[in-house]
Amino acid sequence: MKQNTRTASLHTLGCRLNQAETALIASNLKKRGYEIVPFGEQSDLTVINTCTVTEQADSKCRQAVRKSIRKNPDTFVAVTGCYAQMGVEAIRKIEGVDLIVGNEKKMNLPDLLDENLVKNPQPTVIHSSKISKEEFVIETVDFFDTHTRANLKIQDGCSFVCSFCIIAKARGPARSRKFEDILLEARHLAEQGYKEIVLTGVNIGTYQQNGKHFLDVLQKLEEIAGIERIRISSIEPTTVTKELIDYMAASRKVCRHLHIPLQSGDDAILDSMRRKHTVAEFREIVEYAADKIPGIGIGTDVMVGYPTEGEAEFINTKKVLVDLPVSYFHVFVYSDRKGTTSFNLKPKVPHAVKKERSKILFETGKRKKQAFAQTFIQAKTNVLFEEEQNGFWEGWTDNYLRVRVQSDRNLKNELLPVQLMEVQDEYLFGELL
Repeated sequence: MKQNTRTASLHTLGCRLNQAETALIASNLKKRGYEIVPFGEQSDLTVINTCTVTEQADSKCRQAVRKSIRKNPDTFVAVTGCYAQMGVEAIRKIEGVDLIVGNEKKMNLPDLLDENLVKNPQPTVIHSSKISKEEFVIETVDFFDTHTRANLKIQDGCSFVCSFCIIAKARGPARSRKFEDILLEARHLAEQGYKEIVLTGVNIGTYQQNGKHFLDVLQKLEEIAGIERIRISSIEPTTVTKELIDYMAASRKVCRHLHIPLQSGDDAILDSMRRKHTVAEFREIVEYAADKIPGIGIGTDVMVGYPTEGEAEFINTKKVLVDLPVSYFHVFVYSDRKGTTSFNLKPKVPHAVKKERSKILFETGKRKKQAFAQTFIQAKTNVLFEEEQNGFWEGWTDNYLRVRVQSDRNLKNELLPVQLMEVQDEYLFGELL
């Protein structure tokens, strides 16, 4: 089979950073003559980019690999990403896997492929337990599944090492992408027609390269013609400064949206988690942002069932979420991860209790999200439309509200004014102006 007739399908599990990296791998495969086809279709090569944030994530990764092999037993299967870094032995046991690439060499995956894609009786493993601390260079991307928002990787790794988190081991220490490479890729994406750039990384607020910091990245991206929105993905509380919020308030392009992980609303739990903020510090930054940026959407992550979390600690967490101007939050149920310091921490919270607490916060979050959306009824705002679903065009406001409108036109990648009319479930319905 000739090189330029080969097909490749790619599948991503996990975070926006993984999505950005999969797009980079796909882009490099295209440059080598591969045709990218939808995941699930017959292909010569299958690349699965994995996640290991929880035991459930590990299980989903194994299921995705097995399902892909069942549907396409002749495909050359390459597994990479965080689970490939931490779960080599488990992946090695899955019959049909041909290549396992840890995070250190993930971006070189296209260069590591067997030239003829010959399937192996045992997978080739390319893995390093230590990941470089150096700044990194990656090629610019020209492939994303959608043509509206592009994930732009600016940073990787984390040096905070929270007690419950395996990602510091899976991804290595914090390191930053070369500043000029970020701008080069952003210009390239703008030329391809992407209107929104989403800044991604493990701990993006710690960006630091050759005297440049996270705020410098925002300021320079704002100067690039064609980019109409710059969205900040999840960012740690201690890296959200008042200077950053002031800049967002004055910016023409930075979205009115922050996702700031809290994890717990109890200081004793935060201390045990080795989080770097207190409840008071989180409260101060959220209230400052809400005051400075009218209409800002503020999201967070919260964990239930962390070892030693009693009823009082849980109530503290719920109270913080109810009291603060947080518009939505993601609820995670704690699970033990070997290799983390919380693994040996006791007492453990019973599964039934964790399930009940998760349900309570889920319902609380649903009410808060709807209440936030209700405040924008009759408001006029711009929506970047992405896709058509069930006769409606769907898109997002800059403050992260999901909007649906009816239109006979193709609205894909259009940034259009909309009057918001009503809330139904997770959507705001509106009319084009």
